Amino acid sequence: MKKWLHVMLLFGLVFVFNSCSSDSAEGIDDSQSKLVTDYTYNESELEALDLINKHRLSIGLNALERINHISYKSEEHDFYMIANKVVNHNDFVARSENITSVLGAKKVGENVAYNYQTSEAAVKAWLESPTHKENIEGDYTHFGIAIKIDAETGKKYYTNIFAKI
Repeated sequence: MKKWLHVMLLFGLVFVFNSCSSDSAEGIDDSQSKLVTDYTYNESELEALDLINKHRLSIGLNALERINHISYKSEEHDFYMIANKVVNHNDFVARSENITSVLGAKKVGENVAYNYQTSEAAVKAWLESPTHKENIEGDYTHFGIAIKIDAETGKKYYTNIFAKI
């Protein structure tokens, strides 16, 4: 049983970490170009943001400031992934352009994850992946996150967006 669990975890990690190449513009109407100021964070989201900032501070980087608009865009992507039963970066270009337009970002990056039970596990996996770690340790000033649960499966979807403003 334990070996099977390890194999499934490895398969999941490979799937998530290899799904980072798509940035097609399918499915989301990104016509919203006004600033979203209201976002209610759940406990998991606050924990993940805190863990990312603790890591950044531990290696001498600045803490990132959270922006509700970025978390809202992250949430939109979680809902897209849940509705389509996928884990990917589809429409990243549209999210990035929105954040650039609305917030004046100079640079935008994104991490996604799927089916980690805790924020700690998701952040740990991101830090063990060179490309995801590069975003966490990147030249950014702000960030946002959404962690949503698929009501049908109970599995969590994570989208974490970084911006330099």
